Amino acid sequence: MAWVYLLIAGVFEIVWAYSMKLSEGFSRPWPSAITIVAMIASFALLSLSMKSLPLGTAYMIWTGIGAVGAFVLGILVLGEAASAMRIFAATLIVAGLVLMKVTSPA
Repeated sequence: MAWVYLLIAGVFEIVWAYSMKLSEGFSRPWPSAITIVAMIASFALLSLSMKSLPLGTAYMIWTGIGAVGAFVLGILVLGEAASAMRIFAATLIVAGLVLMKVTSPA
């Protein structure tokens, strides 16, 4: 169940990063509220996953899901650059996440 919590926590991290962008410096109420709620949910689920997963594994996978997810969302939704080198860098992050999951004792 810890891995499920961690995956959902990562999705909430993507949500809060995107809604923070939409909040325009917390000047828009609804995106700001979504940011805060998603942050709390993300941290709470990360905390639950850390009951049985090692700190380094949980934290790396959580931040990796958020980073790669926000990167993909930025490209698909916000029209950010999708250069070959940026995609290669994101691929390396995903490879590291897979390796961390495969080698995790929990």
